[in-house]
Amino acid sequence: MQKSILITGGARSGKSHLAERMALRPTGRAVYIATAEAGDDEMAARIAAHRARRGPEWRDIAAPRDLIGALLDSDGEGNPDGDPRLVDCLTLWLSNLMLAGDEWRAAGTDLAESIAHQSRPVIFVTNEVGAGIVPENKLAREFRDAAGWLNQQVARACDEVWLSVAGYPVKVKPNDHSF
Repeated sequence: MQKSILITGGARSGKSHLAERMALRPTGRAVYIATAEAGDDEMAARIAAHRARRGPEWRDIAAPRDLIGALLDSDGEGNPDGDPRLVDCLTLWLSNLMLAGDEWRAAGTDLAESIAHQSRPVIFVTNEVGAGIVPENKLAREFRDAAGWLNQQVARACDEVWLSVAGYPVKVKPNDHSF
């Protein structure tokens, strides 16, 4: 597995399942860095379903806002076996930062810069939110634009980028096109 991978796609496109398979491939174990927070019963049920699907070969870390700290912890003593890390997902992390009033652009830049310094494999999952209609409200438009910016920053920093479409992965980077 490459050092750093970004997997993007639409909702329910199979990106998390693809990322989980990739993360387990090298050692049969992995660290799951979750950015979701259970703000209501429906989200709590989604988180529980994800956890149940993963099974005992995963070690979970919750990182709704301190993603770089979680990566640092799971890159060293917090991950003595050197298992790959899976971050699911960047768009929830971005949403958490924006809603908390944090400097999301600075955090995104710091995250992208930290990728080159990771000593263990890391896979990022994100949503491709800009492929639909223009949202009708300002916050949704700001989020769509911010997610597009963040995805580009992380994609540039990663060794590989994959797009998941209806459960099928398409390799985007590296490719033969360099413009």
